[in-house]
Amino acid sequence: MIIQLKKFGTTLISRQSGREAYAAFLPSLKNISPDENIEIDFAGVNTFSPSWADEFLTPLAKEYKAKLRLKKSDNLSVISTIKLLGRINGDKYVIIG
Repeated sequence: MIIQLKKFGTTLISRQSGREAYAAFLPSLKNISPDENIEIDFAGVNTFSPSWADEFLTPLAKEYKAKLRLKKSDNLSVISTIKLLGRINGDKYVIIG
C-alpha cells in the first residue's frame, strides 16, 4: 500500500491536521494484507512539520513497525522531520528508493 501524503495537502503543519489525516486514513488500513508493506510517499509535499508527522507517522510506526517504509525525499523539511522523530521516538525508519 502506498500512501501519497500530497492528498492531505502540500503544507502539512499542525498536530490537529495530522491527527485528522490519520483518522481519515485509518479505515483504509483495515484492508492491508498481512504480507503487505506500507509505503509513505512525500512527493508533492512542500512543508512537513514534526507535529503533523508525529500524529500521522508515529501511530503507523507503532502499529506496523517493520512494515512501514518511507520513500526517499530530497525535501529538507521531510528529511529533518524524519530525523527528529527518529531521535524522539527511538524509531529507525526504513527509507526506500
